[in-house]
Amino acid sequence: MPSRGWLLALSLSLAALAGNTVGAVAYERTERNCSLSPPYLPSTAVNTTLQLQELREGMRSLNIFAYIIPGTDAHLSEYIAPRDARMAFMTGFTGSAGTAVVTQTKATLWTDSRYWVQAERQMDCNWELEKDVSISSVAEWLISEVPPGGQIGFDPFLFSLKTQEDYQLNLESSNRSLKSIPGNLVDQVWKNRPPIPPDSLTRLPDRVIQRSWQVKVDQIRNQMRDNPYQPTALLLSALDETAWLFNLRGNDIPYNPFFYSYTLLTMDQIWLFLHTDRVTEELRVYLNASCNGSFCVQLKSYDSVLADLKKYVAQPGVKVWIGTEYTNYALYEIITPEDKLMTSSYSPVLTTKAVKDETEQRILRDAHVRDAVAVIQLLMWLEKAVPEGKETELTAADYVNKCRSKQHDSRGPSFETISASGPNAALAHYSPTEETSRRLTVDEMYLVDSGGQYLDGTTDITRTVHWGTPTAMQKEAFTRVLMGNIEISRTIFPSGTRGVNMEMLGRRALWEVGLNYGHGTGHGVGNYFGVHEWPVGFQGNNIPFRAGMFTSIEPGYYKENDFGIRIEDVAVTVPVQTKYGHNFLTFDTVSLVPYDKKLIDTSLLSSEQLQWLNKYYETIRRLVGPELDKQDLHAEKDWMLKNTEPFMASGSSASICSSSLTLIALAVALLHNIV
Repeated sequence: MPSRGWLLALSLSLAALAGNTVGAVAYERTERNCSLSPPYLPSTAVNTTLQLQELREGMRSLNIFAYIIPGTDAHLSEYIAPRDARMAFMTGFTGSAGTAVVTQTKATLWTDSRYWVQAERQMDCNWELEKDVSISSVAEWLISEVPPGGQIGFDPFLFSLKTQEDYQLNLESSNRSLKSIPGNLVDQVWKNRPPIPPDSLTRLPDRVIQRSWQVKVDQIRNQMRDNPYQPTALLLSALDETAWLFNLRGNDIPYNPFFYSYTLLTMDQIWLFLHTDRVTEELRVYLNASCNGSFCVQLKSYDSVLADLKKYVAQPGVKVWIGTEYTNYALYEIITPEDKLMTSSYSPVLTTKAVKDETEQRILRDAHVRDAVAVIQLLMWLEKAVPEGKETELTAADYVNKCRSKQHDSRGPSFETISASGPNAALAHYSPTEETSRRLTVDEMYLVDSGGQYLDGTTDITRTVHWGTPTAMQKEAFTRVLMGNIEISRTIFPSGTRGVNMEMLGRRALWEVGLNYGHGTGHGVGNYFGVHEWPVGFQGNNIPFRAGMFTSIEPGYYKENDFGIRIEDVAVTVPVQTKYGHNFLTFDTVSLVPYDKKLIDTSLLSSEQLQWLNKYYETIRRLVGPELDKQDLHAEKDWMLKNTEPFMASGSSASICSSSLTLIALAVALLHNIV
C-alpha cells in the first residue's frame, strides 16, 4: 500500500465512471459543482453549515481570526480513531491526509492528489479545495485572509515540532502569529463525538514473543546509558512505541492494534500513561504495577501526561530524550529550559523495533504464507466470476477480507482494501464505496491492494490482473513495473545503505520509456502493528537498512482515466555471501502470490530477472503448497501450480509447464544420442 505523500496527480473522469457505476444512483454526477445556481451537490456531500457557525462563534470569543485543523491525533498517527477525525467532521472529507483552515468568512481544505476527486465528492460548497499540501501554501493563504496583527489558533497536541516551526517560519515576517489553544475548538462543537472503545487492552501470547517487556526496557535503558548526551528519561509518544515496549495491543485505532498511551522511561522508573480503567488485574500483575522498583510500571492517567511531565522536568539535573517525528508540540513546549531536552528524529524504541528478532522474523514469514492463501482464493474466484459479469470492486474487497478472516490468528484487515478497476485504478488510494464501485469486466485491468492483521504479523500485498486481452501498452507497462520490483528485490548492497539510494532501481525500467509513478517505493511493515511502520523504507527520512528489517517494494504506473498498475511485495533484508566482501545484504521476498503471466512480456526481461522470477515461483510452490494442502484447498493448489509454472526466455508472455520442460529435455537427449 503506497504510503502517504509523493503521489501523482491522477483524476477519475466523470464520463468513465458514470458509464460503469453500480451504486444506488447509477447516473448521478459524482462531484460537486459550486458554480451552478443553486449549486449541484452529489448525495455523498456533507452539509457543514452548522458546525462552521458554531466553530466561528468559539473563534470570536478567543479573538482569533483563523483556526487550523490537521487530520491527525495527539500522537501524530497516520490512521486515527473516529473520535479524532476532526477534519472529517468539519469538512465532510474523510481522506487520510489534509489540513483544514477556517476563518470568519472562508473555509479551505488542502490535500494531495490522491484525494482531489474524493474531496469534490464529499465537501459541500462551504469549502474551497486547494490542491497542495505544503505548509507554505497554507501560510500564504493565511497571510492573505488574516489581517496584520491577527492571531491564528491551533491545538498544540495536533502539531508536530516541525509543523509548528514551519508555520512560525512562514508567518514570522508577516505580522501574523500562531496562538496555542490546548482545548480543541472542534471538540467543543462536536455534539456526538465517538467515545473511546472500552476494554481494548490485551497482552501478546508468549508464543509470539522472544523478548519480554523487561528485556526490551533493559535494551532501551542501555542505549540511554550509552548516549553521550546522557538523557535521564525517554518520552515515548507514538502509539506503536508503547505497544511494542510492553508487548501490548489495543483497538483504539481502525486497522491498527494500538491504544492511547504515552510512556516516560527513566533509569529507575517507568510511567505508563493510559486509560487506567482498561487495565485488568491480570495486566496489573503482568506489568508489576503494584511495586516501585525499576522494573515496576507505574500506571498514570492518560490525561495527566502534561502535568506529570512538568513535574519531572522541574527537577534539577534531568534531560528528556524525544523523537521529534512523533512528539507533539504541547509536550515539547513544556520541556524547558533547552538544556533539559535532547532530540533525535526517531526514538531508540522505533529504531530498535525496526530490526525484527528471530522469532518476529519467523512468525511474520508464517503470517505471509497464510495471507497468500487468502489472496490466491480471491484471484481464483475472480477468474471464474468476472466473465459472468456479476462482481464489483466492492464485492471483491469483501471477498478477500472474508478469506483472510478464516485464516489462523486473523485479526482483521490492516487497512481499507484498495479494489479498483479501469480508471479507478489510476487513483493510487481509491477504495470502493456503494456510490463509486464499478462492475468488474474482462475488458479492463484490475488492481487489488490489501492486507491483514494477524497475531503474528501484518501483511500488505498488491496484484494487478487482466482477465481478457491486455493491450501492448498495458503489457509493457506491467512488465516494466515488474522489472523494477525484481531489480530492487535482487540487488545486493552493503549493510547500512539507505533505501533512498537504491529507490531508482524500481523506476529505471519505466524511465527508459518515459513512464514514472508519483508515490513512494516502499515502507516498513510490522509484527501485528501498523501497515506503514516507520522509519524503514525508501524515502529520504528513512533509516539505513540492516539485517532483519521488513519493507514493502511497490513500484507502479498509472495512466489517467484508463488503468493503474502496482506490484507490491513485502521483503526482509537478509545477509548474503559475496565473492570478496562481507556485511552485505539482499532482500528475501515473503509475499507469496504469483503475478499475472498474461501481462508479462518475457522478451523485456533480462536472464537474471527471469531467473529471479522462476526462483520466486519455486518458493511459492515450496511454501504455499503445503499450507493449501493443510487447509484442504485442492482447487486453489491446482490454480497456484498452474500460475507458477516456470517461464522460458522468449519473446512471448507464455509460460512453459514442468511436463513440457521434461519432454524438451528428453528430445534434446535423444538428439545427442544420450538416451
